[in-house]
Amino acid sequence: MPSSHLFVSSTYTLTTRTAPNKNCPTMTSDPVDPYIFTSDSLPSDPRFMPPLVNGLLGWTVFESIMHMGGVYNGEGGTCHRGNIPCPLAIQVKTAEVGRHTYKLDMHTGIFSHTVVTPRFEATQVLYAHRQQSNLLVMEVLLKRIETSAEPITIQLESSFKPQSDDIDFQNAPDYKGARHIFGQTVSSEIPGGIRPFVHLIWTPIAFTLTLPPDQSQSSWVFLVALAGSDRSAKSCFDTGLGLIDTDDLRPSHQRSWAELWKGSSVEVMGDETLNRALIGCMFYLLSSFPSSIEGSNGPLVFGGLSPGGLSNGSKDEDYHGHVFWDQDTWMFPSVALFSPSLARAVLEYRVGTVEGAQANAQQMGYKGLKFAWESAGTGRDVCPEEIYAQQEVHINGDVVLAFQQYFYLTQDLEMFKEGRGGSEVVWGVADYWVSRVTWDATDQQYHIRGVIPPDEYYFTVDNSVFTNAVAQRSLQFAVELCVLLAQTAPPAWQDVAEKIKIPFDPELKYHPEFDGYTQGSRVKQADAVLLGYPLTLPMTPEVRRNDLETYEAVTDPLGPAMTWGMFALGWLELGEAEKAQKLLQKCFKNIQKPFQVWSESADGSGCVNFLTGMGGFLQALLFGYTGFRVQKEHLAFAPLLPRDIDALSVRGVSYLGNKMDWLVKSAEVSVSVRKSGNKEPFALELVLNTGTTIPLIPGESVTFLRQPGQIRKVNPGFSCWPV
Repeated sequence: MPSSHLFVSSTYTLTTRTAPNKNCPTMTSDPVDPYIFTSDSLPSDPRFMPPLVNGLLGWTVFESIMHMGGVYNGEGGTCHRGNIPCPLAIQVKTAEVGRHTYKLDMHTGIFSHTVVTPRFEATQVLYAHRQQSNLLVMEVLLKRIETSAEPITIQLESSFKPQSDDIDFQNAPDYKGARHIFGQTVSSEIPGGIRPFVHLIWTPIAFTLTLPPDQSQSSWVFLVALAGSDRSAKSCFDTGLGLIDTDDLRPSHQRSWAELWKGSSVEVMGDETLNRALIGCMFYLLSSFPSSIEGSNGPLVFGGLSPGGLSNGSKDEDYHGHVFWDQDTWMFPSVALFSPSLARAVLEYRVGTVEGAQANAQQMGYKGLKFAWESAGTGRDVCPEEIYAQQEVHINGDVVLAFQQYFYLTQDLEMFKEGRGGSEVVWGVADYWVSRVTWDATDQQYHIRGVIPPDEYYFTVDNSVFTNAVAQRSLQFAVELCVLLAQTAPPAWQDVAEKIKIPFDPELKYHPEFDGYTQGSRVKQADAVLLGYPLTLPMTPEVRRNDLETYEAVTDPLGPAMTWGMFALGWLELGEAEKAQKLLQKCFKNIQKPFQVWSESADGSGCVNFLTGMGGFLQALLFGYTGFRVQKEHLAFAPLLPRDIDALSVRGVSYLGNKMDWLVKSAEVSVSVRKSGNKEPFALELVLNTGTTIPLIPGESVTFLRQPGQIRKVNPGFSCWPV
């Protein structure tokens, strides 16, 4: 039904260029606004349509199915995201020939399709509501261009069918004029387990919309509410109706996005292509996190982050929507640097799967927790191939590393106290490592045998250097946490941490990937190079260089997209910005036009909307150009820019309750701490490696010559670590 609210928005002001090839979409970024991407045609491969996601709901524009976080169908290795029919699978068609413009506005998370004919302009607007995460919205605006006594009619072509192979839907009575279906997934993830309910309520959509002769314009609003219960779905739909009545449906969504960007943005000056790539990565990653762990209808159940995000993961597609180490290692760090409270959803997800992790460990004959290589709703391993579930054990250290980064950024000890689950995760993983290692009497070291390293070209190897190093780091943090919480750590934790083997070749002065690795052997992806970052394993610049050169030469050029960012970051550490920049250029092959959607491989194959690659690329710039390293009692920095980058702006860096804005230039750096309207954060100071100490006063900016240093609390003698 037509809405009583008529609106015209500048959102609809669109520009186009004629495509040189009808099969190739023309992508333009607004010359003033790099957050806006427009095209006069859609991508030839529909996989590269933009996903609209809000941390709970995920949908690829115009697709007939969508997903909701935590809703999986299928048992064990057949488990995949449950397909939910999407009522907004609508395309606007006109009898008259018109000029089409498709636009993704990353400021607001809004996709629009505008058709302009000599007589009228029709605009379709689509978004996953950022504030009300149970809502998807479509708005249609029909505006007369020339005066006419004729009605104007457009067609709404739908591919929606209210049925699913994954959910046994039934009809429910209409609700306030809206359609309502509900059902449970066909099968549970584990025998006898929970089969989630899904309730779907939506505004009926006619086949045509007509602008009467006596009106110059009219608008229609269509709501989709999705929830796990009848009561919640109806409440969410009511909320949407209320926002329509107060003309606040789209404005409330836009305010939430504005607040998100205000607290987390990274841009470069001097390279428009790189800047657009950065903005695209930030947009898709931020979209994937829930706006709040607490929703308007109670706590949100965050279902974790899969490599292709919430919009993907149907049966036999994009890793089935499972959660891997990608979430904790590749996606989490950048978001945590800006918003630890947002990123905490990842930690809450892992806490929620502890029971499954305990069962995984017991099934394999080990103690403690073994987090699933492929996780879904329960935390039980749903990997279709058992060897990965058995051997890719570095996932445990990856999970703990995220908890450690969160704590170092916030010193939020509450997350780790009894009842919150953080300490249970960290200590459970420590117990696992102790039970998983084997003492080797010959070299007097602990070994971890029979594993798959991050480089998945190799199976059943001993002493994967990354696996052992990340295990060592998680054991060290487990001991730290015991001290903080006045608990006594089992002596074995420290003993294994001190004596675990970290493979190193003293003659060639590099880290072999594992025992028996032959230098020059082909590798799939970043592995040993991760020792420098994110693990910050102590090593000389010579060894760091040797690791980079050794593995860069033999890494598969068609390997996963996150790899080259890690090599680039390593070269930035060594002061070789131009070499780093050449490696970053390789990542652009994974960015598919016109809406900045990443593919897993450079040839466009593999997982789409590849958040893992975006996360690696973001970290390369965010932690590479700035040199940020999250340490136990400070945030280190060592800024360095390539020649073709004029400046880097990082706004909203979060550290110990403070929000900082950074501007890095070739010769100088400016830092300012924002004034806080909430509780008093820790007072900070900036300490340069030259010895200069500068207090950071909220509301004031400090500028200094580019050089390394650290941000720390003003009184480092007082901390949550006992002296």
